[in-house]
Amino acid sequence: MSKVITQEHIDKSISYARFRDLINSLLIERQTTGPEKSKELVQYTRLNSQRMDRMDKKTIIMPELLEELKSIREPQIWVGLVEAWCGDVAHSIPGIAKMAVSVPKLSLRLLLRDENPDVMDAYLTNGTRSIPKVIALKKDTLEELWTWGPRPEPAQKLFYELRDKGEPKASIAEEIQKWYNKDKAETLQKEILELVRSTG
Repeated sequence: MSKVITQEHIDKSISYARFRDLINSLLIERQTTGPEKSKELVQYTRLNSQRMDRMDKKTIIMPELLEELKSIREPQIWVGLVEAWCGDVAHSIPGIAKMAVSVPKLSLRLLLRDENPDVMDAYLTNGTRSIPKVIALKKDTLEELWTWGPRPEPAQKLFYELRDKGEPKASIAEEIQKWYNKDKAETLQKEILELVRSTG
C-alpha cells in the first residue's frame, strides 16, 4: 500500500493536548483553525471545546477494547485529520485520544485538515473532505493498517438519509448531535475494536 503520510507529516503533527491548547488560545482571540474565520465557525469551536471537555471526562474505554489495544505487538501511530470547528471531531477524537493514551505502544498525532490537503485528498469520503479521519500506521515503516471516519457507521447512514430527504443543514446537525449524545462513544469503540482485531 502506498504511503501517503510521511515522516515529515508526523514531525509537524501535534498531540491531542496541544490541539486542545491551540483551541483555547484561538478562542481567546475569537478565532478558529482553518482559513475561514466566520463568527459561526468560532461559535462552533466554542461549543466543540465544551463537548470535548465533556467527552474527556465521561468516555470510558470498554474492557474488551482495552484488552485488544494492550495486545498490539508493534508500536503504532494513529494520525487524525481534524479542525477545531468540526462537531464530529469533538465527539470522536477525545475517545480516540483516550484509547491511544491507554497503552504505551500507541501514539495519536493530529494534522489540521486545511494545512494538509495532500493527506486529506487521499482519504476523501465520497469525494468530500469529511473529518475526522483516523489513519493507523506502523510506527517504524508508516505502513497503513486501517482507516476510520468521519463518523460511526450508523451516524453516517443517518446523515445520508437526512441529506437525501433534503433536510436543512441545521436540522441534520441537530439529529446527528442527538445520536452522539445517546450513543456515548459506544459505537466508535466497537468499530475501532473490529479494526484493531482485523490487523492483529
